[in-house]
Amino acid sequence: MGQRVNCVKLGKEAEGLDAPPYPGELGQRIFENVSREGWQLWMRHQTMLINENRISLADPKARKFLEQEMEKFFFGGGSALPGGFVSPDRLK
Repeated sequence: MGQRVNCVKLGKEAEGLDAPPYPGELGQRIFENVSREGWQLWMRHQTMLINENRISLADPKARKFLEQEMEKFFFGGGSALPGGFVSPDRLK
């Protein structure tokens, strides 16, 4: 079980991650400040960004874009939705 963190995404104390989920300084900041639940929110958002923008993870520019969006998602003003994105919930 991970440590307890004051999650910057959820705005409350919650169970933290077991290890940094990303390399380098950004991964360490996430490990120290993001809960498991907060990380799962990012994973869903990242999947949407990859699918909607047709991102290839083999492309270094695409990986850099995702890293920048991850930083904004947790520590900035939030990661934007792709242009023209319509939530599947709104299609019902």
